[in-house]
Amino acid sequence: MTKGIFIGLSESELLAIRSKAVALITEGKTTMSYSPGDGSSFSKQFSMKPEDMLAEAKHALQLLNPAEYGKRTTVLRTKWGGFENF
Repeated sequence: MTKGIFIGLSESELLAIRSKAVALITEGKTTMSYSPGDGSSFSKQFSMKPEDMLAEAKHALQLLNPAEYGKRTTVLRTKWGGFENF
């Protein structure tokens, strides 16, 4: 579920975030690592998973321009028949 953290950014900023997320996903990157060769190494995990970046950018783009990026829809599922199946 999206949180709306990118709402308020410009369309160009959102498209850049979306492109970066797609690049990270297709490259399979989840962490950044660096080893200078002296036996030490450094790694950094992303502050936000690329999948979450993509979902948040999509959400903000849909709110910004629904005609271009599609309308947001909410689906609720209800199972009638009491609580005996829970």
